[in-house]
Amino acid sequence: MTQSPDLPALTDSHCHLDFPDFEGQTAEIVARAAAAGVRRMVTICTKLRAVPQVRALAEAHAPVFWAAGTHPMSAAAEPLVTVEELVALAEHPKFVGIGETGLDYHYTADSKSVQQESLRLHIEAARRTGLPLIIHARDADADMARILTEEHRDGAYTCVMHCFSSTRALAEAALDLGFYLSMSGIAAFPKSSELREIFADAPRDRLLVETDAPYLAPPPHRGKRNEPAYAALTARRMAEHLGMDYADLAAQLEANFDRLFTRAAAAPARKTGTHG
Repeated sequence: MTQSPDLPALTDSHCHLDFPDFEGQTAEIVARAAAAGVRRMVTICTKLRAVPQVRALAEAHAPVFWAAGTHPMSAAAEPLVTVEELVALAEHPKFVGIGETGLDYHYTADSKSVQQESLRLHIEAARRTGLPLIIHARDADADMARILTEEHRDGAYTCVMHCFSSTRALAEAALDLGFYLSMSGIAAFPKSSELREIFADAPRDRLLVETDAPYLAPPPHRGKRNEPAYAALTARRMAEHLGMDYADLAAQLEANFDRLFTRAAAAPARKTGTHG
């Protein structure tokens, strides 16, 4: 299945195609995404021992790129990542970002010290590779803003605040550093008016869209399995809120993605679909 020529192109900047929810269905998921105008997706490896499976997905499917890191909720249970490991992974031509990494004190506050150490290692890898850092932040806004700012002062790097649903203060701190905010299905939830206002007040050239699939499906699929095609539903809802034509917002989001994820932007254009 190929992209409909009358649909604006989008990229799902963050999903998890290696999760069990999608086992054996990747080709169909990629095809449905293309039919919705979602021409590319970045699948995120959250534990380095899963690298072979995630890398294989990117190698098997032309629209799929990948990134890798240690998720903060796993930081205490997994071996501490090294900068050298991450830099070595970045040699793969479809490896486009460092992470996800970050801080999550919601369920795992007891491991905050190792989360912070892991985060700083990922930041150094982002500096060395020139690839964007992919940040997960939950219930840790003050420490997150502090560490991102301290580290940026020590040496610049680029970054996206994935699935942003934190406070306006953290959004402003990230934007002040030149970072990007990514809109997930949460932005389309009826009760997310305050979050939509944060995105509305952000510069248009700092916004991305994602699914975080299989989680956080936007309406009308809320509570069900999410998938990359649904990035278009979130983008359409945000276009309404921002008072923009959907095609104009989609074009802006694509330009933003290409500016941040430069390796994906530089990849040879190939027919959207699966290698066969």
